[in-house]
Order: sequence, then C-alpha cells, then structure tokens
Amino acid sequence: MGKPVPCADTSFPRDSRGKEVCFALPGPDNTRVAYVKTGGGISETWHTPDCPALAITQINMEEGSKRVREQDAWARGVFPAAHERLRKAAAAVPAGTAAQPFVDALSELVQAQADTDGFVVLHRWAEILERQFPPELPDPDRTTE
Repeated sequence: MGKPVPCADTSFPRDSRGKEVCFALPGPDNTRVAYVKTGGGISETWHTPDCPALAITQINMEEGSKRVREQDAWARGVFPAAHERLRKAAAAVPAGTAAQPFVDALSELVQAQADTDGFVVLHRWAEILERQFPPELPDPDRTTE
C-alpha cells in the first residue's frame, strides 16, 4: 500500500501548498478510500466521519454506479433488436466480396457479446479475428532474390 494521503476538509489547517487538509489516520472511526492508480500502484486516503471530501467521494461513486446501471438497462433493452438488424444486414452482403471477412468477424463478435453477461474477453476476440483474418504464411514456392 502507498503512504496514507491526508484528506481535504475545510475545518482543518492548510498545508504548505495552501490546500486545506485533515490528517486522518487509520482508525476505527475513520473511512479508508483505496484505488488502483493508472500505473498499477495503490493509493489510499483516510477520512474523518465529518469530512466533506468523503461525502463528495461517496456521492460521486453512487452517481457513477447509478449511471452504469441505467446504461446497462438501456443496452439490454436495445441490444436484441440491434443484433437482429445486424444479422439481416450481414445476410444481405453478397458472399465472396472483400467485405465478407469484416462482416463475418463483426457478426461473430456481436454474437459472442450476446452470449455473455459481461464483456467479450480478449482471448475470444483473438480467436475470432484469427479465424476471420488468418496470418499469411510464407509461400514455400516463392523465392526472393
């Protein structure tokens, strides 16, 4: 774990940069907020029960969670019809055209998404794309000088 970071709270003194901080430390009455940084490290901040920064963090997390639930409900409602429209459009593409591998890959990826409750995992994407766009193998009859 990283070093605990002081939380912002207007009822506490300012630090050397002029930022208002409370110096909450780990304790049974304080709340720890931990997150994974973009680079992979973990950061944590301790907040007192009356800390405004903690209230703002909780509000933002609840709003974000609500937004994700709403987006998920919307997507679950429109996905089946959109998937069916894709199937019909894909069936209308003439076989043997240059677009065919792209249509097949997209159709297969969308079907893979329809078959799961979460995300299509990377190895599944790789399987589908490898099948639709196989790597070019060297031609043993072709020589270069």
